[in-house]
This record gives sequence, C-alpha cells and structure tokens, in this order.
Amino acid sequence: MQKSSHTTKNLIGWSGKKAPELMESHGISTMTVAEMLILVGDNPERIHSEAALAKLCGVCPIPASSGRTNTMRLNRGGNRQANAAIYRVAIVRLRDDERTNAYAARRTSEGKTRREIVRCIKRYIVREIYRALCASPDLVPAT
Repeated sequence: MQKSSHTTKNLIGWSGKKAPELMESHGISTMTVAEMLILVGDNPERIHSEAALAKLCGVCPIPASSGRTNTMRLNRGGNRQANAAIYRVAIVRLRDDERTNAYAARRTSEGKTRREIVRCIKRYIVREIYRALCASPDLVPAT
C-alpha cells in the first residue's frame, strides 16, 4: 500500500511539472494528464494540429451520412485508453461544470442527442490538451 501512495505522489509531481495548466482544468485528473503525456511522448512536435491529436485519441468525427441524413459519428480507432480518459473528463464536466451544462442545454435545444453532445465536448477537451501539451506558446492565439 505504501508503494502505491509513493508512486501516486511521484505521478502527481511529474504531471504537475509537465502540464500544470492541465492539472488546473476542471475534471482533468492526474491519471488523465499522465495518459495524455504518454500519448504525446517525448516529441510533441510530431502532432502537427488539433485534428491530428483528435485522430490519435480516436475523438475525430467521421461522416456517417446516408441520403438526406447528415450525421457524424466517433472514430473507433486511435488510442482507446486516451479516448476513455477524455470520455471521463467529458462526463465529469457534464455533471459538475456550469459552462458545459449551458453548452449541453443549448445543443439539446438545437436537436442534438446526448451522444453527439459528448462527441463535441470530447473534441473541445482535445483542443485544450493540444494547446497545453503540443502547441508552442507563440503559435497559440490568446483566448
């Protein structure tokens, strides 16, 4: 049991040094940050855009249209552990975050299903992770 707490303390310190802004984000835990750091690896420059990171995580939308129906679905490929971590963040934000709840209410009034709303939220989370881990500070526009 003590070894586990020692490992957790090391992981918290390591994640806090590598991605402090992610550690402060709502719903993103130490394990999520660690999973994203593992995914990005030692060379974040290889991930050239938010779309590339989304595809790597399996969060990019894929057209699933037929006839007059125009829909999107989630990619079933990519890193499943990273996708699961992003999904957990999306669910926590849907449950606790006021901005996310307002967004979900707005999208529901537009006729989106809960699954489509979660897909959009996951994509937003990937954008946030990309800005924190992959984009150089001079390339990221101020928000």
